[in-house]
Formats: sequence, C-alpha cells, structure tokens
Amino acid sequence: MRVAVCVKHIPDGRLRIDPGSKRLDRTGRGELNKVDLNALEEALRLKDARQAEVVVISIGPDKAVESVRTALALGADRAVLITDPAVVGSDLIATAKLLAKALAREEFDLVLFGQQSADSSGGALWAAVAELLRFPVVSQATALVVTDDQATVTRQTEYGDEVIESPLPIVVSVSDAINEPRYASLKGMMAAKRKPLETLSLEGLEFDPGEAGEDGAKTVVLDVFDPPARGGAMTIDNEESAAQEIFDFLAAKELL
Repeated sequence: MRVAVCVKHIPDGRLRIDPGSKRLDRTGRGELNKVDLNALEEALRLKDARQAEVVVISIGPDKAVESVRTALALGADRAVLITDPAVVGSDLIATAKLLAKALAREEFDLVLFGQQSADSSGGALWAAVAELLRFPVVSQATALVVTDDQATVTRQTEYGDEVIESPLPIVVSVSDAINEPRYASLKGMMAAKRKPLETLSLEGLEFDPGEAGEDGAKTVVLDVFDPPARGGAMTIDNEESAAQEIFDFLAAKELL
C-alpha cells in the first residue's frame, strides 16, 4: 500500500499581506501546517499497521525543505518538493493541478490532506485535487479504517457523524480530531537526513509554466485594505479602574 500526504509550509507567526504583490508575505520563518501533522500521523499509523509506504508531497520555496524534513523525521519514507520561481502566485486551481500532476506520477492507494491550512483556510484544495485525479473524496474525517481495497471514513457534520465506505484509491482530508500527532525523536531527525527527498522544477514535472503562478491563476486580487475603523469605540488604558469603567459604560447603555 502506498499513501501520499500533501503538506504545506506556512509562515510561522502573525500573517501579513505584502501590499505590493497583494499576496501573503512568506519571507520570514515557516513551519509545517498543524493539521497536516494529523494527516501525516494517520498515514504513519497505516505504515505501522499495514507496512504502507508513506510519501510526503509539498509545493513551496526552497526553505519549505525544513517542513518536508520534519515530516521525514516523524516517519515518512520519502518526500517530493515542487519548488520553482514560476510557481509563485499560484492560486488554488494552479496548486491543485501541480499536486495532481505530482500524484499522477505514481499509483497511490490513499491521498491524505489536512482539512485546511492555517495561512489561507480555504478548505477546498483536496476537493480540487480529487476532481483532477478522478478519485472519490471525503472531508472532515475523524476516523479512518483502510483494508486492501476499501476505506471506511467517519466524518463530522453539523448534524452528527457520517460513516462513508469507498473503494480505493481515495482522497481524504482529516480534521485535528482524528488523532494526536507524535513527536520526532532524535533518531528520527538523524534518519531524515538520509531519506530520499526529490526536488522538482516545473520542467522536471513536465508542467506547463503557463498554468502556474500568476499566469495560470484563475483568480485575481484587486485590492487589499484595512477594515474601516469602528466609530464610537472607547479605549480603557487604566487597568485598575477598567472594571468600574466597563460597568459604568454598560449601565449607561442600559445593558445591565
């Protein structure tokens, strides 16, 4: 069994929009998207139970190798990082095409995603990839059982849990309720340095540059601006009198 886990290298700390490019500023430090750790953990449990091969796939700048190495240290067998200046500015559709192209190079029984990334919170990339691969897809997974030819997924909905059975291959996006991710051991971190990590450019992936980056984007950000200031706001600077001032304010508004 071969399992792919799609992970994302995201900014570490407060998010900031670059006013010039109108894109997220990714120049600072980064880290592995938190819920992607849950997807990776689920793959590693399948590796332990069924001797599955776990392959991590990511798109990002050169420094995204840090997050990919983290995944390898946790137990993934090998990794593929798509990194190319022409990828900068890719929207969800272009990103989905890139991932689908990378995934189609091999035969995967299961493709796992975290439910959404903390930097964009789109929660739709996995669906676009599944559409391009023509795989069934299940989201919000809180439990996953995989046999030789079938996946049984329990997913959360606003009306309660659903249990869905599907033949393999399948794309599954997991929530952070599915498991508790493990920590990397010193042994794992040392082993990660020796594990295969393939870096691919668009040329190496045989991907048309016109379908990536801003040229391939189907969406355009027209403007970025701060929300309008709210009128009538009251600022309280004195901590000692804050409670009384809040009480007086609410009493004056007849809210008590």
